[in-house]
Amino acid sequence: MVIEQYAKRISGEKKAQVLLFALSTCGWCRKTKNLLSELGVEYNYIDVDQVDELARKEILNELGKWNERRTFPTLVVNNDTSVVGFQEEEIRGLLGVG
Repeated sequence: MVIEQYAKRISGEKKAQVLLFALSTCGWCRKTKNLLSELGVEYNYIDVDQVDELARKEILNELGKWNERRTFPTLVVNNDTSVVGFQEEEIRGLLGVG
């Protein structure tokens, strides 16, 4: 799967399986990454604008399963829940961190 090839892992405590679809130029994406790092959780992310066109199509197709509008950031937790946009309280709640 293309996601595993392009996802970058940030080390931390494994609270859940966390995947962030982001853009390298997006301020809200940066805030989401910073929040996850501040919380000390392990997560994977893909800066969709940084991958080649063929991979981008596949990644956007996968993103569409979680967010029809394919907007950023989109955070997927445990392959069963997604958070669209920077929603700090919702993210904290899903990850079980105050």
